[in-house]
Amino acid sequence: MSQSRKSICTALLGLSLAMLCTASPAQAGEPVILKLWPAKAPGETVEIAAEKQTEKEGVVTSITNVSEPTLKVYAAAKDSASGIGLLVAPGGGYNVLAWDHEGEQIAKWANSLGITAGILKYRVPRRPGTEKDQPPIGALQDAQRAMSIMRAKAGEWGIDPAKIGMLGFSAGGHLTAWTSTNFDKRSYQAFDDADKQSCRPDFAVIIYPGGTIVKDTFELKPEIRVSDKTPPSFIAMASDDRVNSDNCIALYNAMKKAGVPVEMHLYAKGGHGFGIRPTAGPAATWPKRCEEWMKVMGWVK
Repeated sequence: MSQSRKSICTALLGLSLAMLCTASPAQAGEPVILKLWPAKAPGETVEIAAEKQTEKEGVVTSITNVSEPTLKVYAAAKDSASGIGLLVAPGGGYNVLAWDHEGEQIAKWANSLGITAGILKYRVPRRPGTEKDQPPIGALQDAQRAMSIMRAKAGEWGIDPAKIGMLGFSAGGHLTAWTSTNFDKRSYQAFDDADKQSCRPDFAVIIYPGGTIVKDTFELKPEIRVSDKTPPSFIAMASDDRVNSDNCIALYNAMKKAGVPVEMHLYAKGGHGFGIRPTAGPAATWPKRCEEWMKVMGWVK
């Protein structure tokens, strides 16, 4: 081979390697998006309208009509990665997903702590036949499947399969509590090897949850099955939330009674849906309190 041809081949090889490196999501900081199910999601029997995204200034703020659930994974930077994974469940009343302020913004916060975050795009809205006061089983199926996939991919994503938590807001907070208390019975038949992995979160962060108690009572709903196997939890809410703060108080009391390590912050003001927005109120400090809790519990160094 002539020297000129060698030079060309060497250049092409170098270009190919450079393209491969550029395409690496972990190195480029670009998210990886995975479909949760190899075929149609379980229990889907009717067609719904096309998925719809609402945008503001080029940012996707909410998503609805989700029939193809996904996991959008943001890897922590290699030089700061803690080995921790976090499944993020945006709220939206099981009708829409508050995608930006309870999803994308939370993934960025998690990354700043060295945590790899996966935003769960679970099925919404409720399908026909699901009562308004009952949680849609499709959301739990999606959450359990996503948790198992994160464990199955742990080695590839540089996370410890024994250090994967879940964080959710509002309906996503209910989904986090639901997932954390129903890992002993998978809500769908196993599809593949990923489903051999546990769907139990190793810790839970539950922010202004709704729907955890029976209306006008202090009793947890039947699907919230707190036991001594429930993962350690952090709970935060505002007393002036339009959603009854008894939803988090009842959770706290049940966990404390079961011997589950739990920390709760109930702020005087803050309303509902404050997410991670910087505001003057004390509710805006919950991310810092949560970070401190994760350090105390040994999740974050």
